[in-house]
Amino acid sequence: MNPDIHDSETTQPASTLSSSPPEEERMPSNTSQAVPLARAVGEGTAMAAERHPAEVLKVSTRSRPSAVAGAIAGVIRDSGMAEVQSIGAGATNQAIKAVAIARSYLSEEGVDIVCTPSFIDVSIDDEERTAIRLLVERRA
Repeated sequence: MNPDIHDSETTQPASTLSSSPPEEERMPSNTSQAVPLARAVGEGTAMAAERHPAEVLKVSTRSRPSAVAGAIAGVIRDSGMAEVQSIGAGATNQAIKAVAIARSYLSEEGVDIVCTPSFIDVSIDDEERTAIRLLVERRA
């Protein structure tokens, strides 16, 4: 399990660097989970998420942007779409840097990506929080 990619508010693991991690590495070991609620704010983002499920990567302030970027690039290669979630300014900063680095990784292969930011409400330990959601997709 990679401790570098996780939600800083809950200390739960999120996703690992490999493009298809074993199920036990993707699921949190404790009972607190960030569960998206019905509302996502942004032009058409809620409907896009419902039509195309994406791998969710949770980023914290302590996440290494290059490690998150590798995870984003791997998910984009596999499915063409990744969702990056962060709570707080420090975590969002790391997430944005990771998207920029992932773009440079993928550009070497001739793949360009776009990032659509939005807000999403998540439930963590039965408490509602607002997170930043970055939907990363291949450019059409």
